[in-house]
Amino acid sequence: MKKVLIAGATGSMGKQAIRLVEKRADCQLVAVLAPTATANTELEKTVQRFDHLSAVETDADIWIDFTTPQAVFANTKFALEHHMRPIVGTSGLTADQIKNLQRLASEKNLGGIIAPNFGLSAVLLMKFAQAAARYFPEAEIVELHHADKVDAPSATAIATAKMIAAGRHKAEQKSARDAPRARGANYDGIAVHAVRLPGYVAHEQVLFGGPGEALTIRQDSFERSSFMQGVKVALDQVMNLTELVVGLENILTI
Repeated sequence: MKKVLIAGATGSMGKQAIRLVEKRADCQLVAVLAPTATANTELEKTVQRFDHLSAVETDADIWIDFTTPQAVFANTKFALEHHMRPIVGTSGLTADQIKNLQRLASEKNLGGIIAPNFGLSAVLLMKFAQAAARYFPEAEIVELHHADKVDAPSATAIATAKMIAAGRHKAEQKSARDAPRARGANYDGIAVHAVRLPGYVAHEQVLFGGPGEALTIRQDSFERSSFMQGVKVALDQVMNLTELVVGLENILTI
């Protein structure tokens, strides 16, 4: 039985994660962490409730994190230091922070996963876009999210840009046009355009252009519950991982 702690348990994604864990026969929700967690009366009485990281004391095997960019590094570091395998869906970790966490995971002989996106459609879009970039090196990304999303562009869009850049032949790489026009942000030579509007959840499209033809790859997440499909994959595999992996695409079997 995998014992699970969920950080950010009172947020929209945290609530979805609670439902997922409670439905799984191979998992047990043993603790939650959130500023108002102690007031949650909907959880089983056996579930520990913590409202501060410093108060956490648990025998959980897995730490699922859907918190904030400000808290995620300290949370993940705490999890590794206390021998919990992290499944991180919170954006905001810098490249240096990820390297530090990977080093710590190696020292502790623990595996885990940091995923910019747990939506399977988004992860597959990234893989397909990387493959297409070999033949269509000219590309731009448009990502659309709900109005309350803080980061722009999204971590998923940035990860997509990096994968496209890695998939292109180096000789064919061209920089996004940086003239003072509305061309989006430049990530690895690819223009990324971020839209923040009510009514959207999470959507991304990659537009490839070539001589006389074009290719568009698009994914749409209409409900936050769709992200739990990726969390299921992570829960299935996290106990077998030997390192802190970045990107759900790296543990998908396709």
